[in-house]
Amino acid sequence: METTNKTTEHGVHNSKIHDNAAKIVFGDSTLCAQFLKGYTDIPLFKDIKPEDIEDVSSHFIPLFQESRDSDIVKKIQIENTEFYLIALIEHQSEADADMSFRLLRYMVYVWTDYAVTQEKLHPGITKSKDFLYPPILPIIYYEGTGQWTSALHFKNRVFMSDIFEEFIPDYKYLVVPLNKYSQEDLIEKGDELSAIFILNKLKSSSDFKHLKEIPEDYWNQLTKNTPPHILKLMGSVFSAFLHTINVPAEEINDLTDHITRRQFNMMFDSFEAYDVQETRRVSREEGEQLYLIKQIIKKIQKHYSIERISDTLDESSAIIQPIYDLAMKQAPDFDAEKILNQLTSSNTSTLAK
Repeated sequence: METTNKTTEHGVHNSKIHDNAAKIVFGDSTLCAQFLKGYTDIPLFKDIKPEDIEDVSSHFIPLFQESRDSDIVKKIQIENTEFYLIALIEHQSEADADMSFRLLRYMVYVWTDYAVTQEKLHPGITKSKDFLYPPILPIIYYEGTGQWTSALHFKNRVFMSDIFEEFIPDYKYLVVPLNKYSQEDLIEKGDELSAIFILNKLKSSSDFKHLKEIPEDYWNQLTKNTPPHILKLMGSVFSAFLHTINVPAEEINDLTDHITRRQFNMMFDSFEAYDVQETRRVSREEGEQLYLIKQIIKKIQKHYSIERISDTLDESSAIIQPIYDLAMKQAPDFDAEKILNQLTSSNTSTLAK
């Protein structure tokens, strides 16, 4: 699938917004280490450090027949042990039923490449009984809103697996669903990745109000300790969200600057939910109402009754009456714009009650 990338002050804006945000998470060794340490529950990762992780995606992705920009391969060294991490990033609302087979193909590619490399270094080594393939941890980082319901074991995708179970290659992949973690869960973790996940969970402008509920201490701690390059990544994730709700570019720059300058509270105070499509809708409705007001004024000037105005304009008297009343208070100096403002103020007051 082709993507449209645009370089901005805060990094690359990818038209595939979620892939861009997830690539940020797994593309940075510090954040990847935090992910493995805090979200996989694998004891081996409790002391993992960023320098233990090497991104080798550029080598393997071309080998994967259905390769995507969002698929990641990492080589990890812990205690003189080398193994691989395959992280696939999924955003669809429904789980991919064939994920176990796709991952199996990926794993075979990695093992095959490993064997070829070792053969070049040590001819004949793969035929030795002492030769072992490195372990591979297959992970699905899932940002869909629904539950991941696909089978985690490959054998469950094979017909008559109950009869031929011992002859069927089997493994289990790990699913880490972002929707499993509430805002409170992420706040408790207190690291940079938790902040990125909080920002990445934003789906609409109305979600932004939840950021104001986060304790100030949480942001203050990040302000003190977060490296500048991680702050820029956080700004990139937030920028991607702001693009989805149609915030103008200049406003995005101002808001994300608060992150890189460690001014989270100022960002929340200055943010206003802004949606171009909503603004256009309101403007269109106001334009239509203003036109109706002008038509009613013309009929009033011709001394039409409310009933006749309603029939002529094909509008109910309930709509005509409040406009008629406001217009009559202005007669003979009618001001359609003023009537519209009075109607809008009246409707807002009614809703507030």
